[in-house]
Amino acid sequence: MSDATTKAAEILAEHRESIDRLDAILVYTLGERFKHTQAVGKLKAAHDLPPSDPSREAAQIARLEDLANRASLDPAFAKKFLNFIIAEVIQHHKKHQT
Repeated sequence: MSDATTKAAEILAEHRESIDRLDAILVYTLGERFKHTQAVGKLKAAHDLPPSDPSREAAQIARLEDLANRASLDPAFAKKFLNFIIAEVIQHHKKHQT
C-alpha cells in the first residue's frame, strides 16, 4: 500500500468509528423518545384522548424541517423520518386505546 492509501484507510476508519458512535446515539435517543411517547399514549388512553394530534404533528414537522435546514440536512429527508416516527408512535398509542 502507498502512504496515501494507508492514510486514506486511517481516515476512513476514523469516519466509520464516528458513524458507529452516532448510530448508537441515534438508537439510544430513539429508545428514550419512545419511552416518553409510550407514557403519552398511556396518558391519552387513560383520559380518552385521541391517539393522533394532527396540529402537534404539523408543528413538529415544521420544527424539524427548520432544524434540518440549520443542520444542513435535507428537510425532505427529515420530514420523512419524522413522519415514520409519528406513524410508529400513533400505532403504539392505538394499542393503549384497546
